[in-house]
Amino acid sequence: MDLYFPLAILVLILGTPYSSAFGKSESNVKTAVFLSPKFELGPGSVANKFDYDIDFPRGHIALKSFNAEVVDEAGNSVALHETYLHHWVVARYYQPKYVKTHTSYDGHRILHNSDYVFVRNSGLCQRNTLGQYFGLGSETRGTATDVPDPFGIAVGDPAEIPEGYEEKWMFNIHAIDTRGVVDKRGCTECKCELYNVTKDAYGKPLMPDYKGGLKCCYDQTQCRLREGFEGPKRSLYLRYTVKWVDWDKFLVPVKIYIFDVTDTIKISDDSGGMIPEHDCQIEYDVESCSTDQKDGNGCLHVQKTSLPLQKGGYVIYGVAHQHSGGTGSTLYGQDGRVICSSIPSYGKGKEAGNEADYIVGMSTCYPRPGSVNIIDGETLTLESNYSSSREHTGVMGLFYLLVAEQLPHQHLKHTSRSSFFIDINSIVH
Repeated sequence: MDLYFPLAILVLILGTPYSSAFGKSESNVKTAVFLSPKFELGPGSVANKFDYDIDFPRGHIALKSFNAEVVDEAGNSVALHETYLHHWVVARYYQPKYVKTHTSYDGHRILHNSDYVFVRNSGLCQRNTLGQYFGLGSETRGTATDVPDPFGIAVGDPAEIPEGYEEKWMFNIHAIDTRGVVDKRGCTECKCELYNVTKDAYGKPLMPDYKGGLKCCYDQTQCRLREGFEGPKRSLYLRYTVKWVDWDKFLVPVKIYIFDVTDTIKISDDSGGMIPEHDCQIEYDVESCSTDQKDGNGCLHVQKTSLPLQKGGYVIYGVAHQHSGGTGSTLYGQDGRVICSSIPSYGKGKEAGNEADYIVGMSTCYPRPGSVNIIDGETLTLESNYSSSREHTGVMGLFYLLVAEQLPHQHLKHTSRSSFFIDINSIVH
C-alpha cells in the first residue's frame, strides 16, 4: 500500500541559534521527524506494541525535546475520540553488536534479557519499572518537552557503552480504537467488563476486585461495540519529532526522575546498609464519591506518597501525567514548598488536539536555574488529584522531573579543570 510519505522522514535543521550562559552564541540544533512501525486498529480494538531498534539520532548527543502524535497513512492527525493514545514511552538499551534485532513484538513478548542491557533513567521505581526516557499519553500534542539551554539529556557517550555493545532505542505504544464502542470513557479506562476478559496478557487469572486497568486492555483485546456497528480497519503510526545537539563541554547534563504516586517503600537491611525498596504499581482506581459529597461539591480524590531522593540537585523541568478526570498534580519539598505543580488542559471541540473531555495538554514547570533546589536525601511528597464525581479505573499519577547536579558556571569550572589536568598529563607523559 502506497504511503503519502516514507516510513522515516529525516529533516535536519542546522545552524539554529541558541543562547548560552558561557558566551557561546549559537549551536547546531538538529531536528528529525520519524514514523514508528505501522500498527493496525479496527473499531474497539487495542494495540499495545513493543518496537525495538527504532529510528533515532545516533552518536554522543544531548536530547533537547521529544514530541509525538498518532497519524494515519496520509499523515493526518488522528483525534483522541477515534483512537485514544493511552501512552507511549521511549526507552534506551544496549545490545550486543552480533545480536540481530527482531524489530516488532506484540504485547506478550519483549527482548530476552540476555540480549540487551536496559539503560533506565534515574527514577526510584523497582527494576525496569517506569525506566523510560520520554513518555506521555493523550496530552502529548499540547505538552512542552523542551530542555532549556544550556542543559541536555546526555546519551550515546562511547565511554558508557559496554565494549561489544551498541546503543539502541525502543517504543511501547498503547492505543485504543473507540469508534463505535458502547462506552468510550470505559474503554479508555480499560474496564474489564467491557473487554470481557478474566485473565491478563500472560494467562494469569485476574483478582476478583480488579475492575479495570492495563491488565484488561492488552494487545489484541476488544472493547464492546454497539450492536450492528461496523467500521474499517486502518493503519496508524506514531509520528515523532526529536531535537538534539552534538555533545560538547558547554552543555550541562540533567538526570531524569519519574515518580509514581502509587509508590510505597520499605527499608531492607543488607551488608551495604539500609536500602529502600520501591513498589510502584503504576495505576490505581478512583472510587465515586457519595451523594452527600456530590451535593457539597467535595468530589475530589487525593492520592499521596512520600519518597526520599538520595541525590538531589537543581530542578530544570517538571510535568505530571494524568488520565481523564485528573485535576492536577503537585510535587512538594520536605518543608512543604511547591517544587512543581502541573495542571491538565481539557479539549472543547472535535478536532485533533482539542478533543472535548480529553486531557490535551499538561502545564509544565521551567524554574529559573538555581531557584529550586532539592537537597541530598530530601523526602519529597507527590500528590495526584482526580475528580471523583464518577468512578475511574486504571488512572495514573506520574511526575517527570529533570534535575541538574550542577549549575552552568559550576559545570564549566569543573569541566575546564578536568580538561586542564588531562592536557597536563598528556604533556608530562
